Amino acid sequence: MNKPSDLPQAALAQVGVSRPHESAALHVSGEARYTDDIPEAQGTLHAALGLSPLAHGRLLGVDLELLRRQPGVVAVLTAADLPGENNCGPLVHDDPILAEGELKYLGQPVFAVIATERELARRACALARQAIRAEPLPPILTAREAHAAGQYVVPPMHLTRGEPAAALASAPQRLEGEWSVGGQEQFYLEGQISYALPQEGQSLLLHCSTQHPSEMQLLLAHALGWSAHQVQVQCRRMGGGFGGKESQSALFACVAAVAAMRLGRPVKLRVDRDDDFLITGRRHGFDYRWQVGFDEQGHVLAAEIELISNCGHSADLSAAVMARALCHFDNAYWLPHVAMHGFCARTNTQSNTAFRGFGGPQGALAIEMILDSVARRLGLDPLLVRQRNFYRAEGGQDVTPYGQRVEDNILEPLTQRLIAQSDYWGRRAALQAFNATSPVLKKGLALTPVKFGISFNVVHLNQAGALVHVYTDGSVLVNHGGTEMGQGLNTKVAQVVAHELGVDLGRVRASATDTHKVANTSATAASTGSDLNGKAAQDAARRIRTRLMPLAARLLDCAEAELRFAGDRVSGGGREIGFAELVSKAYFERIQLWSEGFYATPGLHWDKNRLQGRPFYYYAYGAAVAEVLVDTLTGESRVLRADVLHDVGQSLNPALDIGQVEGAFVQGMGWLTMEELKWHPQTGLLLTHAPSTYKIPTANDMPVDFRVALFDAPNREDSIHRSKAVGEPPLLLPFSVLLAIKDAVAATGPARWDPPLAAPATAEAVLRALDSAA
Repeated sequence: MNKPSDLPQAALAQVGVSRPHESAALHVSGEARYTDDIPEAQGTLHAALGLSPLAHGRLLGVDLELLRRQPGVVAVLTAADLPGENNCGPLVHDDPILAEGELKYLGQPVFAVIATERELARRACALARQAIRAEPLPPILTAREAHAAGQYVVPPMHLTRGEPAAALASAPQRLEGEWSVGGQEQFYLEGQISYALPQEGQSLLLHCSTQHPSEMQLLLAHALGWSAHQVQVQCRRMGGGFGGKESQSALFACVAAVAAMRLGRPVKLRVDRDDDFLITGRRHGFDYRWQVGFDEQGHVLAAEIELISNCGHSADLSAAVMARALCHFDNAYWLPHVAMHGFCARTNTQSNTAFRGFGGPQGALAIEMILDSVARRLGLDPLLVRQRNFYRAEGGQDVTPYGQRVEDNILEPLTQRLIAQSDYWGRRAALQAFNATSPVLKKGLALTPVKFGISFNVVHLNQAGALVHVYTDGSVLVNHGGTEMGQGLNTKVAQVVAHELGVDLGRVRASATDTHKVANTSATAASTGSDLNGKAAQDAARRIRTRLMPLAARLLDCAEAELRFAGDRVSGGGREIGFAELVSKAYFERIQLWSEGFYATPGLHWDKNRLQGRPFYYYAYGAAVAEVLVDTLTGESRVLRADVLHDVGQSLNPALDIGQVEGAFVQGMGWLTMEELKWHPQTGLLLTHAPSTYKIPTANDMPVDFRVALFDAPNREDSIHRSKAVGEPPLLLPFSVLLAIKDAVAATGPARWDPPLAAPATAEAVLRALDSAA
């Protein structure tokens, strides 16, 4: 036994410190293995999908012989060849794997070709227009059309507090309007891909780029007519997900699995980027109709709003997306009387799905646009109006419309710190002086806050499991139900385990997500990855440490309460032993060196019919100031500076969290300024279905001056090491960019002018807003 190390506890900490992403070296060296990099087994076949040429129609048949005659074709599958249920919808069984009877959107998979080579399968599928026989039917292509026709994927939702009609009627000031925001393509770098390998005894191994391996397991079992234990789904890592691989990996996984079991050979299905765009859905576009009542100081007295989402042809996750949108309409603000009406419109387009923020951004953006209009009507700075409407404890102004109390509110101190750090008021004065002397170039400035609820708004999904194995050499393996998509989840979970066992992070390795290791997992979504899986892994590691403590106390001749696990050593009573040595001795003492862990988020309850309860464990907060420059001749805009202050609680890994904030800001900025989806108004063809026509931000679009800081204060709730989720909330921060562009446009018109700027605020949209001032 040795004397204890003199290193301080802080120097030995494994959480709360910046650590590189666990795969960083693999990423930059090209060694990181994604699904398509897995060496192909002998006899692997390749699948491709034949897509509907119509947005709506009756499917009369498919010329299978034409397809079978094509070079390299081994088999052609249609809905009739599915041994089990023809459905890949996660909640409502309204989403066929392959079209059957009805064509619901242009790009819907109708048949699958399995061939010896991927290119040969794709060439055969290119004959879809010749092979598919169908009778055209009139399509509905916009959410407003569907809303007018009463065509929804789920029943309308309504959330009301107080007496909004009476409060609106008696309000000193009233405004009403209509607005819309477009959808957004996830544009993950790695496209949708599944690789299915038949195993012995009528079982299957599926490698899949998915955020939800357990859901893929169950849907494959249903499609094959099997039990879940016959299907094993693995995912080592994804090249991005952003919600697009939560439910929509299922179609590709099911086709690959059915083909593999039918043919008794491995089958890989990797779709081309154009086909990915045409087949899969994305962030829901929203249309809004609203009216608001307020006083002369800008206090909102009442509001009523219709939120109409374009859901596409099936329900997918649209009900949950709308529920979250309704629960985030309030954003940071106390709304004493409010009525919200959510309509999930069914259209003949791709079925829209999860996207970072999951409806929260669409809900919160509406109130931000409304408050901006209120400020312009009153001739006030929008920041003042926002601050006057903040949630506060006085007067009971801290309860959301859905009944949850805002108990951890840090908006005011966070906002005040950002105002000071960004010199908001000084820059506002300088901007006004600039605009007064600049006839062509105009500057705009805006500060917007964020209050974002953290948890799945379906209570039973807020659970997670993990396995931790300690080997006799002192090395540690952790497996959990979350999936790694570049966000650093595996790194954070490994840090938690290392910290709990008191070992160096280098001793801990995270293995691929696997449904045969941790069962019945939730999707890595809703910003809960670290919260849930970190707690589950901590539980597992803590169980092992607890088992080791009696032996360690006996060896060190001290009480268990004196033991300290840190720095790869266990110390107590003035003596210490190496962790690896302790583990080795524990093995010979027949002490269990592996354990499972489990976590369920406490205190949640939700009535989905009344839209009341406590759907969120806590809130994450943030604020951003954006300054933009707009060229009034071309409509082009540029973000000159962005100041961000974001609440991540007591950060597990500040470097990873700052990276998430920066990425979310730029992604949200892309949604609101340049990423525009266009469908042909007659045929329903998605015209922006490739990088050549759909533009996402590049390095050149980053803010010229980008200042990101963390508001580092411990979470009031008992989250993992008092940290807070960071995946989705910062995507709302670039509301400031959109509203700064609107501020610059407003500078070209008369006082109190409220320009009708659409989102995304492309150059064309800016020019249309500028023209409206004439």
